[in-house]
Amino acid sequence: MTLYLKYRSKTVDELDLESVRESLKKIISSKKIPHAFLFAGPKGTGKTSAARILAKVVNCDPPTPALRKGMEPCNQCYQCTSITRGDNLDVIEMDAASHRGIDDIRMLREAVKLSPVKAKKKVYIIDEAHMLTTEASNALLKTLEEPPDHVLFILATTNPEKLIETIRSRTTYVAFKKASIPEIMRSLERVVRGEKLETNAEVFELIAKHSDGSFRDATKTLEQFISEGNKLEKENIEEYLYRKSVFDVEEFIKILSDKNTLSALQAIEDATNQGVSVKNVIQQVVERLREALIAKVGGRGRDLKNFTKEDLIFLIKLISRANSEISTAVMEQIPLEVAIVEWCQPEAHANGLSSSGRGRPLDDGRNEGAKSTTSVKSSDSNKKLQTQKAQNRTEGTEKDFSVASETSAPSVIVNGKIEEVWGRVLTEIRPINASTEALLRAAKPVEFDGKTLTLGVYYRFHKERLESNPHREILGNVVEELFGNPIRVVCILTEPPIRPKDGQPADKKIEESVSNSDTVLTEGEDKDIIKVAKEIFGS
Repeated sequence: MTLYLKYRSKTVDELDLESVRESLKKIISSKKIPHAFLFAGPKGTGKTSAARILAKVVNCDPPTPALRKGMEPCNQCYQCTSITRGDNLDVIEMDAASHRGIDDIRMLREAVKLSPVKAKKKVYIIDEAHMLTTEASNALLKTLEEPPDHVLFILATTNPEKLIETIRSRTTYVAFKKASIPEIMRSLERVVRGEKLETNAEVFELIAKHSDGSFRDATKTLEQFISEGNKLEKENIEEYLYRKSVFDVEEFIKILSDKNTLSALQAIEDATNQGVSVKNVIQQVVERLREALIAKVGGRGRDLKNFTKEDLIFLIKLISRANSEISTAVMEQIPLEVAIVEWCQPEAHANGLSSSGRGRPLDDGRNEGAKSTTSVKSSDSNKKLQTQKAQNRTEGTEKDFSVASETSAPSVIVNGKIEEVWGRVLTEIRPINASTEALLRAAKPVEFDGKTLTLGVYYRFHKERLESNPHREILGNVVEELFGNPIRVVCILTEPPIRPKDGQPADKKIEESVSNSDTVLTEGEDKDIIKVAKEIFGS
């Protein structure tokens, strides 16, 4: 059995996230356990383990009361042991990724009416609950709000914001945050004791830093290391995690200080060819630069004399941006290579130079009126828009909905905020999925606070389509790409723009409203809408 499963928490006290441990203790000690929970947080933080522990708590039936300490499960009775094994008939674990449709939820609604086979309560653990379709989520609402007394629901998700609001409002929310280094070290110590291994805190700390807040990833790293017959020593762990003999971070930073472009690119190429991941390279470099930056402002750490404080800040931003772009890159090393070129050859981009001759980082969207995307992305999107417009003119199909001009991005004032990318959103989505773009023409941005973009949709049917995949996923990906950071998109119903009758003079404001808004999706001559209808209902 894999170590993560072998040593997963079996009692509330064994839960390694302190905040979750204390929250569940308070809820259990109150003896008023809610009928529905929402466990939300990153992967590998113990959501499913906590759900199973809670199932044991409500169903524990020890042979003697002395076996149960306080409100903890005894882990010896039939209910506890069968839940641990995963074969308890009254504790049902569902993967919403593969059971996400309305038919699956209808079957669940019928099943919850039946009494438990042997346990006191039937417990439904729905993992990755955000994968439920909108229709399935709505079907679950009534049961979730007023389930039978013998039923307990536990929803687990890594993306709670994707759950519909009515689901979230009917559950007791328990937040699972990324694990801290001490919490991961506590988890690793339990594994090492159980396996009767010898090591020290430095080894735990190295693995914890590398695991990105995930207990599961930390345990898997430990397991893989010891399965190869390696000794748990600091030097061995460093070599295993970072391949220090292949990639020397101090030498690499010296190359950066000399601004030797070819040598820096070659160092990255050599490291990746030897199996070192680009994320590991970035992590080592950023950690060293951060240490030097802290030293520059009077903190403890090793300084880098060849870098100014401004240089360190700029370089950290460049490399951090590269890290965020890896997941969408054609080759994972390309974002880092581009960042290195921008650092070593600031003339390689046209966004201006700092007083020391270094390049300035791209606008991050927080300056000059809260611009929503970087200059490079704006330039690329404008080029794409010009190409699209040229094609439209050639084909005679240019539409009124192209609200972006050829020379500048559209600017829509929304509640005092400037939102510059709506036209580019439509332009980017059109070649990906014309149906999604056509549906968005029945919507307009009504509010943007920097993190959430609220769209006013004119018709309920179009709103429901935009809230379901693939349209929701396409829209989310394009908006995130253009804004440069994750943006939550929320759809609400709103009144369609006023359209003047034929022959009736229109007020200037009404004309502007109609021209600035997208064409309403009810006109019979709109070929895109016919296409959407055919896609949905069939030809």
